[in-house]
Amino acid sequence: MKVGIIGTGNMGTILLEALITGGAVSPSDLMITNRTKPKADRLKQVYGDITVENSPDEVIKQSDIIFICVKPLDIISLTKEKAPLFSREKCLVSITSPIQVPWLEQLVDSSCVRIIPSITNRALAGVSLFTFGSSCKKHWKDTLWEMFSKVSVPLEIDESIIRVSSDIVSCGPAFISFLTRSFIEAAVAETKIDEDTATMLSENMLIGLGELLKQKHYTLPTLQEKVCVKGGITGEGIAVMEQEKGELFEKLFRATHKKFADEAFHIYKKFNS
Repeated sequence: MKVGIIGTGNMGTILLEALITGGAVSPSDLMITNRTKPKADRLKQVYGDITVENSPDEVIKQSDIIFICVKPLDIISLTKEKAPLFSREKCLVSITSPIQVPWLEQLVDSSCVRIIPSITNRALAGVSLFTFGSSCKKHWKDTLWEMFSKVSVPLEIDESIIRVSSDIVSCGPAFISFLTRSFIEAAVAETKIDEDTATMLSENMLIGLGELLKQKHYTLPTLQEKVCVKGGITGEGIAVMEQEKGELFEKLFRATHKKFADEAFHIYKKFNS
């Protein structure tokens, strides 16, 4: 089975690296292309057996599964333009949330799936979000589910919660990284600790926290209860956080959902043009 990736930007590259590292796809079965070809060539320098093609046409023609990892507005243009190449026996996979699978099914004859990966998949961890098209063949459902089980926890998700699920799974690592960086900067500003030490301590704290949850020693609520002794220092810090956070996360979700709605509107207009 040949797997194609169109677009080797951040997520396209992470997807490729995860699939190879997890043993989901052999490099010799992978073919890639990118608008800026040197980006694709650099990946071949690392994974010598992959094939770099000069155009999406060659990738689509020679692949059984085609991951489209370009910008959302470009997906519609590319899919419309290359529609005759997406024959019935192939499977088209989009990795962007604003594009609904039924839109793709109206453009091509192939099976269509949306899979939203996460940067955590690079560590063979985290969740990947699945939405199958109504006409997607069972063979492709099973194949992709097995493939992504090697790099993540695959989860089929309803369209009504696709954005918030993406916020948690895909955007979440960036949000947590921002909060952690703010935590480190405050520690450096308010105490005598240096940035390198604070960063090392914070990174290893996050790794340890992840292991506690992974090994199911605690849930998030029970973990907080264990650390936050009544009348203790942690409790004082939690009290400040409760007082200061306000509607931070509510506003975050409002902002991401608004951006999502705006993108989906413009994409839908392009889809119908």
